[in-house]
Amino acid sequence: MSRIERKVRSLVTADAEMKAAIETVLDSATDNEVQWVDVRDEITSGQWGRLIEKGILVDGDSGFQIESPDAVRAGLTEESATDEIESSSWTKWDKGAAGLTVGLFAGYAWAPARNVVAGAIDVVLGPLTNIVPFYVVVMIIALATGLYSTLLRVALMDTEKMGEYKARMDEIKQKREDAKERGDEEALEEIQQEQMEAMGDQLGMFKEQFRPMVWIMFLTIPAFLWMYWALGFRGGVEHYAFQNIVIPFAGEVSWTTGIVGPMQIWIVWYFLCSMAFNQIIQKGLNISMTPSSN
Repeated sequence: MSRIERKVRSLVTADAEMKAAIETVLDSATDNEVQWVDVRDEITSGQWGRLIEKGILVDGDSGFQIESPDAVRAGLTEESATDEIESSSWTKWDKGAAGLTVGLFAGYAWAPARNVVAGAIDVVLGPLTNIVPFYVVVMIIALATGLYSTLLRVALMDTEKMGEYKARMDEIKQKREDAKERGDEEALEEIQQEQMEAMGDQLGMFKEQFRPMVWIMFLTIPAFLWMYWALGFRGGVEHYAFQNIVIPFAGEVSWTTGIVGPMQIWIVWYFLCSMAFNQIIQKGLNISMTPSSN
């Protein structure tokens, strides 16, 4: 996009009435020149001044010359004025999962909700505690959450679109650095405006990232509530008496012993297993979660 096209788009974005003013100037020009007297009945002096200030109108032989008429017209086109990356829309199922996820968070603080959710999950996980030690149960949970988390990100997050967002932001950043090196204050002002317009890109990128996260939390929170419920976390009723675990430097300790600040051993063990399994799954399936700006 040329400098003039970007300026025209900036003007139209800031003030929709500028589009009609610029079209009037284009239509009134003769040999690519126009005088104030030709347009003063149709546009305001403020609009005329803005066109001169932005360099869209420059000194001509007998009046003002339109700087790059083709670029000005391109800046007025709908495609240019709405030059945004189309973000993925959330379905009713996505929104429903988000609402239920918010409700599941209540289980962390409200025992009745936790008992209902954990009791339902215990139908699946309870029998495992009679077969394998608790640390293996946590590993199985971490493996399951790692697998569906990876698959949900692949299915719901458009990494190509994420790459487009990243590429645009990297381009703006590079142009800003180049303008600073040149000491080009006018270009810096234009880039500042472009950055403001690109705020929508950051929102779109957040939506792309958060959509699979909603489903991941929707499926993971119940498993966490079951572990809370089973261990009697935060003074709750302990529903299972799991065998203690032996860890380096501390020896034999219970699963609810604090190890990293307020974080108890079972939480740390889950996150360690989850990170390890995530890496193995992504490597094994040859999946990259990092958007490319190429």
